[in-house]
Amino acid sequence: MKRLTLTLSAALLLAAPAWAQKVRLSTSMGDIVLELDAAKAPKTVANFVQYTKAGHYSGTIFHRVIDGFMVQGGGMAPDMGEKSTRPPIPLEAGNGLSNLRGTVAMARTGVPDSATAQFFINVADNQRLDSYGGGYAVFGKVVEGMDVVDRIRAVPVGNKGGHQNVPSTPILIKQATILSEK
Repeated sequence: MKRLTLTLSAALLLAAPAWAQKVRLSTSMGDIVLELDAAKAPKTVANFVQYTKAGHYSGTIFHRVIDGFMVQGGGMAPDMGEKSTRPPIPLEAGNGLSNLRGTVAMARTGVPDSATAQFFINVADNQRLDSYGGGYAVFGKVVEGMDVVDRIRAVPVGNKGGHQNVPSTPILIKQATILSEK
């Protein structure tokens, strides 16, 4: 019976998804470490981890920077070409996590269930996003490198390729790396 219990426990562990706890974004302005909350946003974290493991974020830029609001990245190349993505995920707003300074949330269109790869880091408390248009799903927070985020939010921006608030000098995400898994 003891052997059966151990085998069953091992099988359950193998079947359980491996959620990343921390991800390092190595950027052209320094490193940012995110701690992900799979307990409160399991589908969003699984999505972010899948894009990270696939190398999707390498070579993307922070393409939308609004000081006093947020910095957004994860979907555009330096030439402002949008990278291809997988199908959108269901919205996990209302999970108990709030859009506060230093949290990371999924970017999306006006359609609630439209998030794919793009994310943003709040540089101010933006609780209105918790419910605005169905809400914006927070799935983690910055645990190292908020000084880097603050440097990014202060860069000069302009218009490029039909987009507004684009940094004048591209801020590259050189690589996203999973640091630890649960």
